[in-house]
Amino acid sequence: MSKLRVCAFSVSIDGYGAGPNQSLENPLGVGGMALHEWAFSTRTFQKMFGNEGGATGVDDDFAIRSFANVGAWILGRNMFGPIRGPWPDDNWKGWWGDTPPYHVPVFVLTHHPRESITMKGGTTFHFVTDGIHAALERAREAAQGKDVRVGGGVATIQQYLRAGLIDEMHLAIGATVLGAGEHLFTGIDLSGFQVTEHVGTPHAMHVVMSKGAPQKP
Repeated sequence: MSKLRVCAFSVSIDGYGAGPNQSLENPLGVGGMALHEWAFSTRTFQKMFGNEGGATGVDDDFAIRSFANVGAWILGRNMFGPIRGPWPDDNWKGWWGDTPPYHVPVFVLTHHPRESITMKGGTTFHFVTDGIHAALERAREAAQGKDVRVGGGVATIQQYLRAGLIDEMHLAIGATVLGAGEHLFTGIDLSGFQVTEHVGTPHAMHVVMSKGAPQKP
């Protein structure tokens, strides 16, 4: 059965999923890039940047898993770009250039309509103006039985958590303190989830939580 998943989402030790003041120069907010250091050296992420090599092991295993059986993505508008308000033009097409790493349909939550954008490598960005449920319905249809991945940011994940729609969540908790930014757990009740996996590496603590699953000892 298709699941709604959060995968490889990096948070600081004090619970922030992004730093403050996101901009073109700081797409993850000030200090936010440090949250993803566990992933940058992996073979999976190096391949996304068109590079050879990269580290294998537990961190790379989780990176690989984050793309497995994903048939569509849902992103908040901040994950698509730094532009706020009405779209000034059609020039901005995401952070990743002409060939984004999604390779499946991506549904971007926004209050401002925009025509879909077809990119190289199989990614098509669709812009959804009628809320999280409509985005999920469209994403499930596009995924054709595969899972739907919520890529973030924090506010988008919170909306789906509050609606009780997320089935599984993998967090990579890095040894970084941000102290400010977007806090993932503010006002969030995770009591319906159980920790089904937790693995530490020198770079992160990987925690997998599943809704309604029995907790492993």
